[in-house]
Amino acid sequence: MSTRISREDLAARIAADIPEGAYVNLGIGAPTLVADYLPEGLEIILHTENGLLGMGPAPDAAHVDPDLINAGKQAVTALAGAAYFHHADSFAMMRGGHLDVCVLGAFQVSQAGDLANWSTGAPGAIPAVGGAMDLAIGAKAVYVMTDLLAKDGSSKLVAACTYPLTGVGCVTRVYTDHAVFDVTRDGFAVREAFGGNTVESLAELTGLTLTSVVERGQRDETQEA
Repeated sequence: MSTRISREDLAARIAADIPEGAYVNLGIGAPTLVADYLPEGLEIILHTENGLLGMGPAPDAAHVDPDLINAGKQAVTALAGAAYFHHADSFAMMRGGHLDVCVLGAFQVSQAGDLANWSTGAPGAIPAVGGAMDLAIGAKAVYVMTDLLAKDGSSKLVAACTYPLTGVGCVTRVYTDHAVFDVTRDGFAVREAFGGNTVESLAELTGLTLTSVVERGQRDETQEA
């Protein structure tokens, strides 16, 4: 049994957690896939930091408009009622707390919810944090979409970030190809494990002490009683 799910399946899993009526920003890279899996019939308004509210899914090759792109320069569509505006107004929306959810990639997420997603700190790395820090701090909920393990096999979930930070204590939930993790005051809690993964096997992969959402719920109920 596979212990991983595909990036497309992960995008669909994230899309299922976005509530109707939410204003959402999808970060550059893998998070843009979420737009293609939003449930039909629900009003979810997608925002791009380069000045579009009401973004639709990616167009097919015959309907690409070179003037209609997202912040990652990918071709997008505009839904009926979409609005265009200045870059500064777009950042005002981000910084002003007007976005309900943002979905970002990551190099590392700490168990305290710190996010590092713009640089590995390598010599000569391009200093291009862009709007990630504004999204990470401005959105009401920050979802991270990433592989659990880096190319060298190290965990992207860490006790403390060693890469330059994008935001402190900002991450709400981490969606990985192995499992979904909530960020809690006690560290990471496994919300859903994929394939043959368990809390124990995930703890071994990450080197962290993990709990499960079910266990936490039971413990909290006991404490309240």
